[in-house]
Amino acid sequence: MTQQRVLIIDDEPDIRELLEITLLRMGLDTATAGNVSEALAHLKQAQFDLCLTDMKLPDGSGIDIVRFIQKELPHLPVAVITAFGSMDTAIEALKAGAFDFVSKPVNLPKLRELIQTALKLSAQQTSPEPVLPFTTEPESSSDQSNILGRSEAMQQLKATIAKLARSQAPVYIHGESGSGKELVAHQIHLQSPRKDAPFIPVNCGAIPENLVESEFFGHKKGSFTGAVADKIGLFQAAHQGTLFLDEVADLPLTMQVKLLRAIQERAIKSVGGLAEVPVDVRILSATHKSLEHEVAAGRFRQDLYYRLNVIKLKVPPLRERGDDILLLADYFLRKIAQRWTMPPIKLAASARKALQSYDFPGNVRELENILERACTLCDNNTIEPEDLQLPQALVPPKAATHSVLTSNPSRLSSHEALYEESQTATEEGHLENPDLDPSLQWNPGGSEADEKAIILKALDQTRWNRTKAAELLGMSFRQLRYRIQKYDLDAR
Repeated sequence: MTQQRVLIIDDEPDIRELLEITLLRMGLDTATAGNVSEALAHLKQAQFDLCLTDMKLPDGSGIDIVRFIQKELPHLPVAVITAFGSMDTAIEALKAGAFDFVSKPVNLPKLRELIQTALKLSAQQTSPEPVLPFTTEPESSSDQSNILGRSEAMQQLKATIAKLARSQAPVYIHGESGSGKELVAHQIHLQSPRKDAPFIPVNCGAIPENLVESEFFGHKKGSFTGAVADKIGLFQAAHQGTLFLDEVADLPLTMQVKLLRAIQERAIKSVGGLAEVPVDVRILSATHKSLEHEVAAGRFRQDLYYRLNVIKLKVPPLRERGDDILLLADYFLRKIAQRWTMPPIKLAASARKALQSYDFPGNVRELENILERACTLCDNNTIEPEDLQLPQALVPPKAATHSVLTSNPSRLSSHEALYEESQTATEEGHLENPDLDPSLQWNPGGSEADEKAIILKALDQTRWNRTKAAELLGMSFRQLRYRIQKYDLDAR
């Protein structure tokens, strides 16, 4: 195997010597330069796997090196060495295309981690693994490595993801609710040199305020009531990988201060702990809110905003993706049919046209929910416009009676939509049965355990005649079949 080579650029001989010794002990070959001119000469004459450059040089700056490499050698990772506390300079370097940065005085363990990560990226570029074209569907519903879409907006997004995966810069992913921000973050991780390490997503708005610090940084046994054992936090769980902060705008201000310090110092201190623990984590963040507006309103710290928003990536809403709507619809229908062990379900031509005419305020998540609901309502395995129940005057009057379902469909899960449909149909008398057993009365808002118990009781009373059980419960046959499959009751 060819020895990997690193170019070291610094005008201070002592720093160059320290870096050179460190890299030689790591089994790497090195070359050195004391200014921009010497560095450019090396880069033009020889091949390198990594470049380390100081920011202040006699005839220019490290930014000049970064920009040259971005233009002429885009697959060469370059890391910059900045003066202590020069966070603005580091961010400028990251925006220019630097892979990462390290502050003076140089922390050698952190430097070694940075070098190892950068060399993994360099090796990927030299012998790249096949990159998925993103125009075919994932092999399984658990495969998150693909982003479906052939539209121009999605092709641009995929190209940007490939570029961002080569950097360690924090990325702020902005997009509407349901547009796929976590999927984009996961794809950045999967194409990066951190792909073999954990990808840890966390919904910042879902953590109780009094537990946020413990969740992020961990805690020591006895540090507070209920801390019965030591626990590592999300930062340590994501060590050498990627931490995705979804809905980061929902973090309380007190936690924002601590998060900023953890990101800048690359170290965390657990609740009840005494010493800081170094962590190597790439931060990706997202929110459907405008962080700029949150900063202006005083709900989000400006310094943290600048630290997270080194690179901003916009995820296009579904309405701007053209024929991707139908591509995604066909994909979801195949998955639903497979999951429910049903024959293939198709969209009538008029239903396809209705989908393309709809704005999808809830984006991809809403599309999936609409199709799951439509699959329970359609006849002959063909979805008509009225089965979609789109909240616009684009569908026949038959669907109007169900408008209660879709007043905000982006917030309805598939099973919540089914509860609403069942409740609405019963209220309208479509499925009323005056002889219903009171103990089998369906409660759309009940717990999962209650649902299972009622369904099993109805099935037992009808000797597993599903048609009769559905009548007893006051629901459609499709709704019952959906729940039997959902709760895996066939296996009982």
